[in-house]
Amino acid sequence: MYSRCGMLTKAYQTLQDLYIQDIMAWSALIGSYVERGQAHDALHCYNKMQLEGLRPNSVSIILALKACGMAKMLLQGIQIHNDISRFGILKEHTMLGNALINMYAKCGALSKARKILEELRTRNVVSWSSLIAGHAQQKQCRDAFNCFKQMEEEGIAPNDVTFICLLKACASIGAADKGQKIHNEIARHALLGKCTALDNALVDMYAKCGDIKKAERVFEEIPTRDVASWSALISGYTQCGQGENALNCFERMLCEGITPNNVAFLCVLKACGSIGALNKGEQIHDEIIRQKLLGKDPLLGNALVDMYVKCGAFATAHEVLYGLHERDVISWSTLILGHLQQGHDEEALICFKSMQREGFSPDTVTLVLALKACGNIGSIEIGKEIHEEVARRGLLKHDISLGNALVDMYAKCGRLIKARQVLEELPIRDVITWSALISGYADKGHGENALDCFEQMQSEGISPNAVSYLSVLKACGSIGATDRGGKIHEEIRTKGLLRDNVKLGNALVCMYTKCGAITEARKVIEEFSIQDATSWNALIIGYVQKGQGENAVLLFEMMLCKGITPDGKTFACILKACGAMGQYNKGKQIHDEIARRGLLVKDVVLSNVLVDMYAKCGALTKAQEVFDKLPTADVIAWSSLVATYGQEGQFKNALECFEQMLLNGIMPDRVAFSCVLNACSHSGLVDEGQIYFTQMMPDFGITPDSEHFTCMVDLLGRAGQLLRAMSLTRKMPSCDYAAVWSALMGACQKWGDAGIGKWAFDNAICMDKEDAATYVSMFNIYMAAGMHEEAYRIKTILVDNLA
Repeated sequence: MYSRCGMLTKAYQTLQDLYIQDIMAWSALIGSYVERGQAHDALHCYNKMQLEGLRPNSVSIILALKACGMAKMLLQGIQIHNDISRFGILKEHTMLGNALINMYAKCGALSKARKILEELRTRNVVSWSSLIAGHAQQKQCRDAFNCFKQMEEEGIAPNDVTFICLLKACASIGAADKGQKIHNEIARHALLGKCTALDNALVDMYAKCGDIKKAERVFEEIPTRDVASWSALISGYTQCGQGENALNCFERMLCEGITPNNVAFLCVLKACGSIGALNKGEQIHDEIIRQKLLGKDPLLGNALVDMYVKCGAFATAHEVLYGLHERDVISWSTLILGHLQQGHDEEALICFKSMQREGFSPDTVTLVLALKACGNIGSIEIGKEIHEEVARRGLLKHDISLGNALVDMYAKCGRLIKARQVLEELPIRDVITWSALISGYADKGHGENALDCFEQMQSEGISPNAVSYLSVLKACGSIGATDRGGKIHEEIRTKGLLRDNVKLGNALVCMYTKCGAITEARKVIEEFSIQDATSWNALIIGYVQKGQGENAVLLFEMMLCKGITPDGKTFACILKACGAMGQYNKGKQIHDEIARRGLLVKDVVLSNVLVDMYAKCGALTKAQEVFDKLPTADVIAWSSLVATYGQEGQFKNALECFEQMLLNGIMPDRVAFSCVLNACSHSGLVDEGQIYFTQMMPDFGITPDSEHFTCMVDLLGRAGQLLRAMSLTRKMPSCDYAAVWSALMGACQKWGDAGIGKWAFDNAICMDKEDAATYVSMFNIYMAAGMHEEAYRIKTILVDNLA
């Protein structure tokens, strides 16, 4: 009585108090626990019954095996199997055999399940269906169908359970063609419309295979739809990216008087999250509370957290999490994943720490998420702590994903030696492990190391995937390894990876462009008809960097003709080309197009590039006009104005602009300092130039390079301070910068200083003994100093060099 009423604790106590306990009472209690999904309690009763001296009968054994399958307790199942073998009743008892097959199949021990099936003297549809279900659970669709074929060859007719299992197998791997064949078989056996569970399985199969139209047709033909029918279709809409249809379907279900159960709520919450339907999600949350379901099913709580996270309502997600009676690792992992997906890496790690403080031991999924967050923000200390925990628990022996996450974390944090060490110590390495390290080397500018890793990976027999190819192509581009990149291109082509992978096509174009192989980059675009703006942008940049602005503009126009929509980066590239060529009219056309598309409001970078383009075209008024409208001007825009004012001879305005930039809190970069030093040079402001130059390192952390030294040499030289200019060249980081010697020699010609001029000449010809301009400059210096004999000797050397 107590068992039937669900009062299992009372039933257990009553049974314990009985003077005489029989097998029937124990079996009833075990059965009640199994019926309510309490597998561990059922097995506890089974074991206690034997301790009381009662030998289990076939009913209690079948129930215990069912509990083992439910809880995936393979060892206990094997023990029960041994008991059955000892009793010698298996071969003659088909129901016991079926229970064993079912237990082994659910525990994933399919070879054992198959062996039991083959040993049975009498096999029936239940025997085969249990084995088929096991293969479906393991996503072994081919094996499931082979079993089905053998079953039919034995003359055993399939039933609705058999077909449901086969449909699940098809759904698990998206095998729509096989699913359609099973659909035809079901129709041939006249089972359509006779079993709602079977009809529901058809809806689910088509939805999971991405054929939502067929799922809808099957659904509409179901004579008696239950909540599972609706849930299957709602879930299908969500999986196919049709969240709105999923919500409409849920509303229609309610209108037809169907009360949603936990599964239906789980499906519709997922739909809300997929389209950010926060208001609808809140309504469903209220309904779940009204039905008092939240405390009964932890999955619902986790689904609510997931929905709020995906809708961006993180505060509510936290409230729900802390309000759950039974928080678990999945609840926390859901919240951590949500923060991670939104780029809230620090918040993800705070949640991770909170979870640990509550005494939860993170599982592999949670640890991988936390390591990803550490890598994203360079949190090496927390990453090390996680590594220590992983090592302490011995998890690297069992799960390769953790090893991969550790390599990735160390690589992203720039600890490449440690990343390599972790990789070398892993018991198993796969393509993901190597790709993480290759990517780390490529991202940190160690192209040679990335290529070495790529080759070592292949020498270990691990075939590269698309991700590893992306990283190694980046490495080739960074070091200009055109030949190696070409070989990798051939590998990718041979494997047929370019047909469906736009990212790989883009990576190839970028690699060839960075290597200066513009023709090869263009061939990739034309060969694979790449319609993605990224590749075209890379090629346009390549032309701009090569000084081929006209080709960049032509390519941009071709891109528009092909119907490829340019993005902000495209417009930025083409504006740079216009600026480099001084094409004001073309630049103005591009400006108008950008304004028409409303991009200036959304893209501040683009507005700054416009200032630079107008400045380089000498349109100072227009550049200032665009600049004044900028919500936020960056260092490029400010530097462009400084440079243009200098070029136009408005040196006072140039310096005022630079000072205004500093007052606005904009940190000048190398280009900005080059611009202001140039302005000082052309306006003869020696003291101001000297101040800016000496401020570079202590105040702004910028080490002056050869270009800055050249500006200062030019400044001092124009002012006639040739000894100071000469002294400054001795402090340069490198003496192989031709422009600095040209500037000093120009000043020597102006002031007639042949001694310093000859010293500069000697340094210049050490770099290039045959540079005619250097000899002409020295000739002019001697002539200006009245040293005609030396001048004609230089001229003779020049003529001999040219002969």
